[in-house]
Amino acid sequence: MKRELLLLATTFLFVACDGADFKESKTFIDGQTISADTLNLGKQVYTEYCMSCHGVKGDGNGVSAKGSNPPPRNFTQGLYKFGWVQDGGLPTDEDFKRIIQKGLKGTGMFAWDISDQQTYAVTQYIKTFAPQVWIEKGREAGKPIEVVADPYGLAREQFAVEKGKMVYHVVANCQTCHRAYVTKDELNNLSVKNNGEKIKDFDPEMYKLKLQESEYYFHDSKERLVKYLPPDFTWHEIRSAQSVEEIYNRLVAGVTGSGMPIWKGVIKDDEIWAVAYYVKSLMNIKNTEQRKTLMDTLDKQ
Repeated sequence: MKRELLLLATTFLFVACDGADFKESKTFIDGQTISADTLNLGKQVYTEYCMSCHGVKGDGNGVSAKGSNPPPRNFTQGLYKFGWVQDGGLPTDEDFKRIIQKGLKGTGMFAWDISDQQTYAVTQYIKTFAPQVWIEKGREAGKPIEVVADPYGLAREQFAVEKGKMVYHVVANCQTCHRAYVTKDELNNLSVKNNGEKIKDFDPEMYKLKLQESEYYFHDSKERLVKYLPPDFTWHEIRSAQSVEEIYNRLVAGVTGSGMPIWKGVIKDDEIWAVAYYVKSLMNIKNTEQRKTLMDTLDKQ
């Protein structure tokens, strides 16, 4: 522990005194010009709050990154998972603000209690690690997702959950990456109700989480890609979504650079909302007898 603190202090002094402070403004995509003062403030905030995990170079190789699961984001890649933008575009400043100030559940990315000014400044500084995407001419910032109004609400919550169960298991087949939460008999009944026929062959892996490839690489090699295990919604923390609306947003936007696709346009908007309600219902049974009973039943399938 003492060695880590010494390394962190040494790195802090190195960055603070390396003479690399910004002397001129920078212009990012969409003509966003950021002053040198803002970038220098962002560097100070980054050094204090972010550098220990994300590293001096922003490559995710900080002194506190060792053994972190998931690993800290490699900002030099210019690829970001949790924006609420269309078609996997670059996140907006509001996306950065939400993630910085709210954090990501179940990870080392805490919710940082810093001012909006500090948040804005460090957001701009983070962009300097990936000039290939933020300064590239002709490139545009991502457009915020289009949010369709919730067609259910509290009055129809249980209806939405039941519909979401159908969409999850039969329409979208989410268990091909995540896992199933119904028995084979129930899945058959859902298939008959939606498709008019029973399932001929059940996926032998339907009750398992499947390791997914990603486009993210570790700091030391572009060939060492990070692999991710999709969450079990009844057990794992959902990193970027806690409410039904946030889950809906994540389904609409997808998770950039991962196996989680954009569902907007693939299934109907009311179906996306229904899945959000269903996933939230699964999250709600964590650490309950209901989950234990469900898992015991599924283990016998």
